[in-house]
Amino acid sequence: MKLPQDAVLVLVDVQQAFDDPSWGQRNNPQAEANIAALLAAWRKSARPVIHIQHRSPRARSLFHPDAPGYRFKPEAVPLAGEPVLHKQVNSGFIGTDLEQRLRSAGATRLVIAGITTDHCVSTTTRMAENLGFSPVIVSDATATFDRTTSAGRYFSAQEMHDAALASLDREFAEVHDTAAVLAMCEAA
Repeated sequence: MKLPQDAVLVLVDVQQAFDDPSWGQRNNPQAEANIAALLAAWRKSARPVIHIQHRSPRARSLFHPDAPGYRFKPEAVPLAGEPVLHKQVNSGFIGTDLEQRLRSAGATRLVIAGITTDHCVSTTTRMAENLGFSPVIVSDATATFDRTTSAGRYFSAQEMHDAALASLDREFAEVHDTAAVLAMCEAA
């Protein structure tokens, strides 16, 4: 498969807040390197990139604009001219002009990566498909954290990641790894 020239790379919440130890154990330590590889390929091929940045209005949030965690991780710092859309909820479509930007550009294929797999990446991917876009989620360019339910059941970060991708695959998105997506990018 080839990716069209107008395939949009949507990077969700690649922010330093996720380096805070309060999140717990994380999977996929290579996610940022894979995001950087995708970003480099998109820039080299002059494909469109959109950065989604979580902006919390809560003063004590790791994602508040005054907090150090609000900043992008070094691997995903936007270049001049690359749009940065600010959201306050899980979906990159709510409270932003993401849908309008994509429709105005005639884009239908989205390649989605970022943090966290089971929250903002998943929600943005699900909404993208619901709105009629064709998303690809990059399995090893996403990551998440371990979780414990209110009843005390523990799920490792990898279990959370795998379950989130399984629930998206073939229902809301195509799931591919970075190598496959880069090959699709080069094949075009």
